[in-house]
Amino acid sequence: MTENEFLLLDRIAKIKSINEQYNLIDNAYISFSGGKDSTVLSYLMDEALPGNKIPRVFINTGIEFKLIYIYIRKMHESDSRIEIVNAGKNIKETLSNVGYPFKSKEHSQKLYEYKSGLRGKAILKYFRIIDGGYNSCPEKLMYQMNDDFKLNISHRCCLEFKKKPAKEWAKKNNKTILITGMRKDECGTRSTVSCTSFNSDNQLTRFHPLFVVNDDFENWFIESRKIKLCDLYYPPYNLTRTGCKGCPFTPWLKKDLYMMGQLLPSERKQCEIIWKPVYDEYRRIGYRLEKENDDKLFDW
Repeated sequence: MTENEFLLLDRIAKIKSINEQYNLIDNAYISFSGGKDSTVLSYLMDEALPGNKIPRVFINTGIEFKLIYIYIRKMHESDSRIEIVNAGKNIKETLSNVGYPFKSKEHSQKLYEYKSGLRGKAILKYFRIIDGGYNSCPEKLMYQMNDDFKLNISHRCCLEFKKKPAKEWAKKNNKTILITGMRKDECGTRSTVSCTSFNSDNQLTRFHPLFVVNDDFENWFIESRKIKLCDLYYPPYNLTRTGCKGCPFTPWLKKDLYMMGQLLPSERKQCEIIWKPVYDEYRRIGYRLEKENDDKLFDW
């Protein structure tokens, strides 16, 4: 038995065990983005719980790639468990009100909290006000602490566009357990995250079946089960992650924008409109985007 085969048996056993304890069949829903992780998760859940009717909930934010929408709609036509929920929010207006993402969720959250007047140790360490921050704010971005920096930055876009609509759907449909495709190696600074989460009444609220798997397992599972992913994962696009297109959190933003400029020019232009304040600042300080290279890189 290979390591991947052993891990598959372990994950199937874990899903069955959690279902026996908490009745996932009736109480849970799957967060389904149409990306690689959530697609693997959906197939894995079917392998562990054959014939399950657990809803796969896709939140239509208006910021996903068009090919993701096509992939979701095609699945929806043949699988009644695919639920398409519209976020129902004006993108630019919402971002202007709640704040734009910048660099990372950690940076955006800590800057938002600092600007809100909070001075917890984690915040002070991150901004080098006290010693002890192993993951401090880059020196290049320290200027954002000043009062004259006016760009509204926060970590709350995902909350507004995805989490709130999903919670509203779950409440309406009496689903108390969220199943996600989150993996440990993608948790970043969220060191307290585990495979399961419980509320104060010790009731299961979240379950992450893929928490311990890696890329090698996912690739093996996809190949062995002949799973068809969204076209974005194949040539000529060759994306390794999907999510919101042009998201400023993406470390490889420049590469993604270049691809869109060549293959998806209308979506490339849409990104410039949606994320304009952040892109302008990135270019101004030469962070992730370089203004002088735009005309050379992007042929619109």
